[in-house]
Amino acid sequence: MGTMSSAAVSLALAQRLGLAQTLSRIGPERLRFGALDPLVDLLQETPADDLLPLLVQRLRGGTPLADLVAAGALANARAHGGTNYNGYHALMALMPSYEMAAQMPAPYEALPVLKVLHRNARFFQESGRTHEDALGPLGPVEDAAEGPGLVENVRARDLPLAERSLAVLEARGAAGDRLHAYEELQTVVRDDMNVHRVVLAWRAYDLLRLTGPEHSVTMMRMPVRFCIDEDGASAKRGQAPNAIRALLPELMAEHGLERSERGSRKADEAWIEGLADTVFAAPRADAARAVAAALAEGCDPEDVGAALSLAATRLLLHDPGQAKASPGRPAGSVHGATVGVHASDAANAWRHIARAGSAANACASLIAGAFHTAGQSGAVGALAHDHDAQPCALEEPRALLGEIDARVRAGDQKGACQAARRYDALGHSSDDLFALLLGFAVSEDGALHAEKYFRTAQEEHASARPAHRPLYLVALTRVMASHYGFPAPGCEEARKLLAG
Repeated sequence: MGTMSSAAVSLALAQRLGLAQTLSRIGPERLRFGALDPLVDLLQETPADDLLPLLVQRLRGGTPLADLVAAGALANARAHGGTNYNGYHALMALMPSYEMAAQMPAPYEALPVLKVLHRNARFFQESGRTHEDALGPLGPVEDAAEGPGLVENVRARDLPLAERSLAVLEARGAAGDRLHAYEELQTVVRDDMNVHRVVLAWRAYDLLRLTGPEHSVTMMRMPVRFCIDEDGASAKRGQAPNAIRALLPELMAEHGLERSERGSRKADEAWIEGLADTVFAAPRADAARAVAAALAEGCDPEDVGAALSLAATRLLLHDPGQAKASPGRPAGSVHGATVGVHASDAANAWRHIARAGSAANACASLIAGAFHTAGQSGAVGALAHDHDAQPCALEEPRALLGEIDARVRAGDQKGACQAARRYDALGHSSDDLFALLLGFAVSEDGALHAEKYFRTAQEEHASARPAHRPLYLVALTRVMASHYGFPAPGCEEARKLLAG
């Protein structure tokens, strides 16, 4: 009779002691996150139906809400790596949910975050990623690396070298300008016009406010992988490179936009509206040329970005709605992955990226943003969707808020828009209307886009000229009316736990 090997004896002992599951997971080293490790593991590995009581207990024990968001982002990055559709949508909702939490009444401050973390956990389960990781640790990085850089390696779709190039740039940035790596990444983000490409690039960077810059390589690996994955799929379909890839450097050179200073010439409201008209109606290349010319004339990038945002919001307001029903989105809906919401979220991301880094990055991002926003007006109507609706005649703010609430709950997009237009025209508090709409943004599922779009509308409203602010309130009201009636999984449970 042969003797058992030491490994077999160890396994048999482990099984008797109930440690077989632990041993089965011993394999390649996992990506780790220091003090956040236990929380990252909890968020990735706990079934969604068991998660919320544990998180509320953590919060009551003193865990900061910011730590839950940071750990959720790192768990998402490790599990999905930026290439899972539901996964990166959950990640892109995390910072918006955290910013929404600051606007919630007590004791429900954590509700938006808990809703998104429950969604995050569901997607880990559905994709089989509770104990499987897309991202592993990167090897040591030597700063003296030679050869192709990040842009060349992403375009060559060489993932190992691209990630190594990113790490080299980040290591150099840690001792100096960390934005350099982010700007390099934007060159390949601008290679194609996909809303997820640009919004993921922005949200991954924005989350560094909570994760800390020590995790910047982990967060930036997601847009790197997204770009390589998407470009590889396009190549397999035989698609030619997007026209922006050749047009953008041509326009930058033609107008001398590789400069060191941002334009400072302020525009009036009529100029912003005129450029918005061009971006809304023109072909993509013509819109990009118009924005490049405006930037070359010294126009403030903020005013150029405001025009992109207005054009995108017009797409939402003019959208006739989805022609056919789909899960979570009835016919006529404009929430979720629709032309107006996508255009608005993309324009918002391009504007944020334009604010980070150099003047040249700002110009390139806004030209790309114009190209991205334009060319879509053929999918929407010539007039706002509610142009033929019965005007609202109410005047008192409480009555108008009650009317908006009722119209949203009835799914009456046109009536809700008319009441919101009336509310703003009478000069009533935008804060009170945002507070009402926040409740709907939190309670409903939103087809993956509720949190992102709420913050898009709120941010753009805050930076817009007074004459343009009503459009963002009306657009947000319409989206809330569109998505009402599809409660978010986990939200009611979280509400009860927070109230208990």
